[in-house]
Amino acid sequence: ADIGGKGLFTKEIDEALLNNEIDIAVHSMKDVPTYLPDKIILPCNLEREDVRDAFISTTASSLADLPAGSVVGTASLRRKSQLLHRYPSLEVLDNFRGNVQTRLRKLNEGLVQATLLALAGLKRLNMTENVSSVLSIDDMLPAVAQGAIGIACLQDDDKMANYLALLNHEETQLAVACERAFLETLDGSCRTPIAGYA
Repeated sequence: ADIGGKGLFTKEIDEALLNNEIDIAVHSMKDVPTYLPDKIILPCNLEREDVRDAFISTTASSLADLPAGSVVGTASLRRKSQLLHRYPSLEVLDNFRGNVQTRLRKLNEGLVQATLLALAGLKRLNMTENVSSVLSIDDMLPAVAQGAIGIACLQDDDKMANYLALLNHEETQLAVACERAFLETLDGSCRTPIAGYA
């Protein structure tokens, strides 16, 4: 949040699209702000990957197996809030940032005893061998639009919009639209621990 919030992850790509440097922009939907920049549309969502979160630890096979006082690393307020609600004896290092490889390195160096990451990202990176267990939706409700990929183009680019419409997965698009409307109504941002799953 302190370095720019969710829009930080999409800003440069949005600018490239608006400057006609690229024809389409591919986004992880959980990083896309609820308000799109003017002249940009999101006519396509690919079929959604698994929405659940993965528990990764070098010492425990599940959250329940972590001893009291164990430190779990995450940069997500959503994960931190749900984690401490269910396991108040754990500690959370909440500035646990970096890409997947960086977070796994910090875990292996013993900075934390465990971390939580989106299973979809680990699958797409072929890194599921690191997963100790997968959390059920009842244990950890996912981020809004977690596991979904969206493809954006310019509003007046009918050619690209028509191409993207052929790739769109309607069930995913409907679920993502519902979840994003929920987040927008609650005025959610990266400072609010909001989860949602349609």
